[in-house]
Amino acid sequence: MATCWRLGACSLLVALWLLHCCSCGWSETTRTNGVAKDETKEQELMSHERVKRGWVWNQFFVVEEYTGTEPLYVGKIHTDSDEGEGNIKYTISGEGAGTIFIIDELTGDIHATERLDREEQSYYTLRAQARDRLTNHLLESESEFVIKVQDINDSEPKFLEGPYIGSVGELSQIGTSVMKVTASDADDPTYGSSARVVYSVLDGERFFTVDRQTGLIRTAVADLDREKQDRYELVVKATDMAGQMGGLSGSTTVTIVITDVNDNPPRFPQKMYQFSMSEGAAVGTPVGRVIATDADMGENTDMSYLIKDEEGGELFKVTTDSDTQEAIITIKKALDFESKRTHNVVVEAVNKHVDPRFSELGSFRDQTIVRVSVNDIDEPPVFHPAEGTILEVQEDARLGALVGTVTAKDPDMENAPVRYSIDQSTDQEQIFHIDPVSGAITLGNILDRETAGWHNITVMAVEADNVSQISHSSVSIRILDVNDNPPELATPYEASICEDAKPGQLIHSISVVDRDEPQLGHRYYFTLAPEATNNRHFTLWDVKDNTAGIRTQRSGFNRHEQNVYLLPILVVDSGPPALSSTGTLTIHVCGCDPEGTIQSCNATAYAISTSLSPGALIALLVCMLILIVLVLLILTLKRHRKGQSMSEDEEDMRDNVIKYNDEGGGEQDTQAYDMSTLRNLFDFPETKGSLSESGPELRTLPQWIQGRMSGDGEAADFSLFKGYIRKKVEQTDGDLSVPPYDSFQTYAFEGNSSPALSLSSIHTLSTTSDQDFSYLSDWGPRFRQLAGYYAPGHPEEDGS
Repeated sequence: MATCWRLGACSLLVALWLLHCCSCGWSETTRTNGVAKDETKEQELMSHERVKRGWVWNQFFVVEEYTGTEPLYVGKIHTDSDEGEGNIKYTISGEGAGTIFIIDELTGDIHATERLDREEQSYYTLRAQARDRLTNHLLESESEFVIKVQDINDSEPKFLEGPYIGSVGELSQIGTSVMKVTASDADDPTYGSSARVVYSVLDGERFFTVDRQTGLIRTAVADLDREKQDRYELVVKATDMAGQMGGLSGSTTVTIVITDVNDNPPRFPQKMYQFSMSEGAAVGTPVGRVIATDADMGENTDMSYLIKDEEGGELFKVTTDSDTQEAIITIKKALDFESKRTHNVVVEAVNKHVDPRFSELGSFRDQTIVRVSVNDIDEPPVFHPAEGTILEVQEDARLGALVGTVTAKDPDMENAPVRYSIDQSTDQEQIFHIDPVSGAITLGNILDRETAGWHNITVMAVEADNVSQISHSSVSIRILDVNDNPPELATPYEASICEDAKPGQLIHSISVVDRDEPQLGHRYYFTLAPEATNNRHFTLWDVKDNTAGIRTQRSGFNRHEQNVYLLPILVVDSGPPALSSTGTLTIHVCGCDPEGTIQSCNATAYAISTSLSPGALIALLVCMLILIVLVLLILTLKRHRKGQSMSEDEEDMRDNVIKYNDEGGGEQDTQAYDMSTLRNLFDFPETKGSLSESGPELRTLPQWIQGRMSGDGEAADFSLFKGYIRKKVEQTDGDLSVPPYDSFQTYAFEGNSSPALSLSSIHTLSTTSDQDFSYLSDWGPRFRQLAGYYAPGHPEEDGS
């Protein structure tokens, strides 16, 4: 059917074109010149005087989609120099020449031999030539002409971007724009109505409309509800020829998605939820989850939960799970079965993104009741107060003094016994003690607030019948200050003054520090120490703000006479009791330039507190000289006595210790020094030689050895000493307390018999010896007392 319509339209257009050519064909003949484009204005004026030969033709058109069997006549080219004698030959060149378009060489008639499509090519550009048939020379300049392809309505409108998908919010007002569709027609928009397109809705016109001219789709109703239907399928048709009969049409599918708006409030499926929880559950333990549903989607379902009743808000907390949109109820405060066994919590769900356009639809919130039943358990003792205790005690409190009392009770049983103790990790020095029955905390050690102003201990309470039930409580003990530290100067103050300082000049300002912290604050009093009150050099000025200033009392200081003054300052606090300390201010006398800038200072100190007179200084010097003389005399006497004792002790071999400043290589090193001296105790260098030699060679040996050697000529027998030393060595080796390295042992052993016998007066008096000791009186004053003891007895002495 569409093909028949198309053929009829083509026949109608051909007839119209033929009528058009007949009505205005030759009347609009145009005289053209192939080279008229290059003529000047002067040549154009001359053409009015002389007619020049040139090309003559009409505007050329050819109808597209021609379906006839014979070539379609297009037009005729002619030159006014052609007199019809047949001596001119017409030819064409350019687009389609010889293939699509052919020309009669004799008459100049042009025909189209193929079916043309304007949508593929709308015009063809060709060039015409007129030649002499015999000589083939151009008779006219080559001229360009155009053959236009005349349009017919052979292309239907097409939706090049289809199928389309659009969206519109639910509950939108009537006439709300959804989207725009556009159809394209390949026909010539400048010729007729072939490309003039109008739009209409074929399916879905109940809910949507389309603008006839623009293709804009709008809503036709105001009650589009996504929750009922979330998308619509439309069929939109586009018709050319402005919708007139015989126009061609095309259609496309438009899918319109209904987007969600927050038009539905949250709703709890149940009006009450029940949960149970143990009273010993920790804070933060989840009790349960509830959820409110929302028919909307996306962020319009986001909701938050809150607890509406005040009591429930104190014990429970509700949060929102961002993934599942559930309400999570957790314990905010510890539950107590003994206080309340059931809790009704009102939970409310509220939309986060409320659209004010739909506020008239109602409240976008809903409530439910969450009932929580508390289960009883055996609980540890509970301290009162539960958050901890703060106690105070004076730092000078005596040992055993009461600091305070803590109290804990068993919540499950009234008057159940509780036992108290202190966590030793919090009181490692055991400063405090606690009575296990009463909970009274007493002092177990001396306190010092300046060392630790606060003590934080942990008290534990357990049930007497069940020691596994234990609870802890922090006890903070504040040490109250007492005035037990004297004030002190803040630093070892030093000051400098110029030699030409004026009386009353402020030298330095001083302040003090005090480790105590009285509740009413510090108040200090400054005075000069009693030994410095009579000085004529400086005065102290108490500023009354816990500082003091030092001023000069005179002028004319001379650093060559005295360059340093030590000024003792007494500082007293306000107590009670009032404590004091003395500090020293060192004042240097310096040389200054005329501007008062210090140039140099000496460092010889002179205490002004002494205030010594010249006579006292002379007496002090005399005493020092006497002390020096006494020290020298004592040293001289000690040296003299030392020389005598050394000469007397030369004969005693036990005191002859040979010292070597040579560190050997150990017991295995026998090459570093001579070992014979240690191995042969009796082989002295003085005895090497003949026994008949003179006496001076034996001078270093003890006299009793010399006597034995000179008496019988035999070597001295040291076996007794060797045995004694061997015995001592064995005892030393077996003694575990002796250091495991070489040591030097000294033994005072004289042997079994001595030719000198005993000098003890007691032993002598106890025997009837007839030995004469009168020779003792000849030994000098040192033996005079001893000689008196051994003198012959007098009758009166015997009688006594």
